[in-house]
Amino acid sequence: MPAFERSSTYIDPTARIHPSATVAADCEVGAGAWIGPEAIIGAGCKIGVSAYIGTRTRIAPGTVIGPLTAFVDVDADGRGTLVERDVVVGAHSTVLPGLTIGANCVISAGSVVSRSVPPAAVVEGSPASIVGYANTVAGLSAPVAFARKGTLTEDTPVKGVQIFHFPVIPDMRGNLTVGEFERQIPFIPRRYFMVFGVPSREVRGEHAHRECHQFLICMHGSCSVVADDGIKRVEIALDEPGKGLYLPPMTWGIQYKYSPEAMLMVFASHFYDAGDYIRDYDTFLDVVRRQSA
Repeated sequence: MPAFERSSTYIDPTARIHPSATVAADCEVGAGAWIGPEAIIGAGCKIGVSAYIGTRTRIAPGTVIGPLTAFVDVDADGRGTLVERDVVVGAHSTVLPGLTIGANCVISAGSVVSRSVPPAAVVEGSPASIVGYANTVAGLSAPVAFARKGTLTEDTPVKGVQIFHFPVIPDMRGNLTVGEFERQIPFIPRRYFMVFGVPSREVRGEHAHRECHQFLICMHGSCSVVADDGIKRVEIALDEPGKGLYLPPMTWGIQYKYSPEAMLMVFASHFYDAGDYIRDYDTFLDVVRRQSA
């Protein structure tokens, strides 16, 4: 028999659960649902009507699976999909096997997910792509009239992250915008890199630095940056060459929504050092908690 706690879990009489599956406490399994071999359903999950949970799918606590959603059975290597905590999957979605769906993700109804999804991402479409991030505040933009009078800095809800609006000098021979490191931007750069030619559905970044400061300017076209200090998250559109974004150390940064012609320039305070990167979001949160203790 499948392992589950009858006292606190409701399983509709028409649902089917394979004997090798496990369903934890405080779950709800809807009518006609199927939970396959070696699947694991964490505490407090809700499995919708006629949902299909394929072989070796592992669903962490607090996840909501919509009606008629399918987690396809194992891939060629025998791997099911791992769904981390507090994910919401909309109705009629399909998730292919062997993937990781990060914590706090939202998969919109009708999506077909063919690649792993990073934590807190909101995805939609077929194939699904990232269209936003959960619990993210939109950054504000200062009026251009103020920016032309001098450099304007704007605080965001995320610790230490600032938007810079540099003066723009229009000229019939060609426009000019200028900023100064150390006097305005709070570090001296030792390295730069450019990101361009990014397909619109792709996501860059997804890491934090322990010590390195960064300053981002989209020189051509536009992109969006998500900055996260482990407590709050903000999204800022970089859509003009006179607008820059400062990311202090210990800021989780993501860049996405690239326009076809976008060219993103990034200045860094340190030379490249692989040891300075934190590439796992849960590890980043652990470091933030330790530093705050």
